[in-house]
This record gives sequence, C-alpha cells and structure tokens, in this order.
Amino acid sequence: MSATGAPVSTDTIELRGLRLVGICGALPEERHRAQPLEVDVDVRTSFFDAGRSDELADTVDYGAICAEVERVVSAGRPRLLEFLAQALADAVMALDPRVDSVTVAVRKLRPPVPQPLATSGVRIHRSREDQAVE
Repeated sequence: MSATGAPVSTDTIELRGLRLVGICGALPEERHRAQPLEVDVDVRTSFFDAGRSDELADTVDYGAICAEVERVVSAGRPRLLEFLAQALADAVMALDPRVDSVTVAVRKLRPPVPQPLATSGVRIHRSREDQAVE
C-alpha cells in the first residue's frame, strides 16, 4: 500500500538515454568544465485511468519529467553522482502526486579515470513510502 492507502502500482513509464551536459564531479577539471551525462528514469504510476481515457491529463507527462531532469542537471554543480541522482528523484517525485516511486540512473559518459571505462554511474530507487519514513 502507498502512503495514501492506495495499492502501489507496477505500471512503469520508462525513459532511457536522456543525454545532457552538466557539471558533476569532485576533480578540479570536473568542477570547471561541463561533461556529457546520461539519465534513465523509471516512474511507477497507475495507467488505470489513462488506459481507459486515452487522455494525457490522466497520466504522468514524460515530457514534463524530461524537462525537469534537464532543469536539475543544468542548475546544479554536485560533486557526487549520488547527490545528483537524489536531486533528480526528489524533483520527479515532486512533479506529480500520482508518482508512487522512481528509479533514477545517472552515468558519466567520459569518466575521469585512466582505464578504458565506457561509463561510470549510479542507480537509486525512491518511493513515497521512503518519504513518509523520513
């Protein structure tokens, strides 16, 4: 059950590979130069109403989610991917009360290591129940 007493949905909006440029990192060069980041977002919400009405107003707008993720990445200068992922999860949860939970993955596409590493990243999951416990 959700914090409101309603069943938690297993319906999921999947957003993959949102590519953005932002400042994120602890190294001096990462603090001064924006780098390419990639974000995935899974939003758990019920499709019950939208599945019957075919109306955008009856679901969570993934365009609004993308715009909010872009805003958070552009506005911040976090040192840690973990901090950025939490800020993104908080922002997505705040967008619409119908969001039951969110999973956010953030990857650096050019990680600052000498080894041939394709990406470095984090993935977090947050829910309304988590917020109720805090």
